[in-house]
Amino acid sequence: MSNRILQVLGLFRSRPWPLTVEEIAQETGVSQSSAYRDVQELCRAGFLDPVLGAGYVLGPAFIEYDRLLRQGDTLIPIASRVMRGLLDGTTQRATAILCRRYRDTVMCVHQEHGTGPHPITTYERGVAMPLFAGASSKVVLAHLEDRALKRIYLDSEDTIRARLGHGDWKAFKAEVRAIRKAGVVETASEVAAGRVGIAAPVVVNKQVIAGISLVLGEDALGSASTAFQQAVIAAARTISDEIAQGDTWVAR
Repeated sequence: MSNRILQVLGLFRSRPWPLTVEEIAQETGVSQSSAYRDVQELCRAGFLDPVLGAGYVLGPAFIEYDRLLRQGDTLIPIASRVMRGLLDGTTQRATAILCRRYRDTVMCVHQEHGTGPHPITTYERGVAMPLFAGASSKVVLAHLEDRALKRIYLDSEDTIRARLGHGDWKAFKAEVRAIRKAGVVETASEVAAGRVGIAAPVVVNKQVIAGISLVLGEDALGSASTAFQQAVIAAARTISDEIAQGDTWVAR
């Protein structure tokens, strides 16, 4: 039952809302009566809500849990302050982004926007991107263990080859290990045309727990690439040190 419940909720990631019991039954491969019981259980818990037209949408329980997540998260309160400082020390024509690994993606968990004109990013809270596209993703990817890195490569080999334009597993591994050694990565137009991303890892107990990025337009970067890279590295280290000193981080 629990796996089927998760399967029902997973349908809302890839299909337009609302979903009917008939659609849920068809997608999960169960009878309509079983699907109806699953839907009713989720409604009682607040994870689904009925709407006009015999359909269902995600319910208010997700809003409650998002609030609880924000309250209990030790990373965001520290990171948000440092991210505002990063914008002060570089340019207000940018957005600072905090990302974490989620399955085989990197998900934005917090943003701080500069006060000056800055490009709109697609990276809002809850948006996930592939691990091999953009600075935010690559800096997290670069700190994964070889076993995890190899699995990700094999699962997405064609896509990765297309993005690299050449090479095989060894070339891919060499590229991400070079990012790890540098401690920072800068990409241009990988997620959106004309956008530059500069990212560095947040590392606690030798484990990457997040990535912090500065996203700006090419015109706002100018000749400040090296200075901005150093500022992003310093911000990531500050977050890492404060999390480690608080000794409250729990690996997830």
